[in-house]
Amino acid sequence: MPADNHTFFAPMTYILTGIPGTKESHVWISILLCLMYVVALFGNSLLLFIILTERSLHEPMYLFVSMLAAVDLLLSTTAVPKMLAVFWFGAGEISSAACLTQMFFIHVSFIAESAILLAMAFDRYVAICDPLRYTIILSNSVIRKMGLAVVTRIFCIIFPIIFLVKQLKFCRTNRLPHTYCEHLAIAWLACDITVSVWYGIVMAILAISLDAVLIAVSYGLILRAVFRLPSKDARLKALHTCSSHLCVILMFYTPAFFPIFTHQFGHIIPGYNLSLLTNLYVLIPPMLNPIVYGVTTKEILKRVINVFHRWCRRSSLLS
Repeated sequence: MPADNHTFFAPMTYILTGIPGTKESHVWISILLCLMYVVALFGNSLLLFIILTERSLHEPMYLFVSMLAAVDLLLSTTAVPKMLAVFWFGAGEISSAACLTQMFFIHVSFIAESAILLAMAFDRYVAICDPLRYTIILSNSVIRKMGLAVVTRIFCIIFPIIFLVKQLKFCRTNRLPHTYCEHLAIAWLACDITVSVWYGIVMAILAISLDAVLIAVSYGLILRAVFRLPSKDARLKALHTCSSHLCVILMFYTPAFFPIFTHQFGHIIPGYNLSLLTNLYVLIPPMLNPIVYGVTTKEILKRVINVFHRWCRRSSLLS
């Protein structure tokens, strides 16, 4: 639905074109995406099941892990099915309302995951720097208040984005060179992108960059406390409790900044590289997070093994 430079329009639909320049590889890319999505669904669902059904895991650390798993499920499920529809069936058309809905949940998941990682950093800080008051500081009421603060911040950030997108006027095209709807990708199609782009940058600074800075401060304090411990074994044990969280932080923030800032350099980076980079943060963290926590956390790994043992026993009895 293109228009000339003198015609303004509000598109009723958008066309998701997939990853530009990779049409010949769409089948292989879609198979890889599908496998990653299946792993993310299975891993996060299993993690949620184990934490929610095992009362011994109803502690702040594992509650935060379960929140992370739920957000990962929401993030991947919001984006990946439409990606596969684009690659497999060429079903790139998406209504304006559906596009806004997808964009809303993707950004909600993104900001929520960043906030949960910050809460987990605070959890590790209290556990290592003030262990005797851990249960007092991170009580159920405090966790509920943290959750309420996260939800409030999310809606304060996201609703202006929806309003800005609905006010955009388009004079170019409604074709999105992406596999899902994303704020800056839509904004770049508009005639006047100044407000949306600047709001996207401010959002990145206030929401994501601020969380990253606070996480770095938390780990600075944690490292200072760890290196003051008297024995090497105590230091290694304290660092081991943070290893899984540090891995998840790196997996989330490294690709997460690409879709925010690469739009500013779209004229430099080839289109297919830009689209590949923006797909990373809806697939890689949801797939790898449950694997990291399942492998590095003894309590979770033990219960995962028990679940598989029970399933194997039931299968052998039924056969």
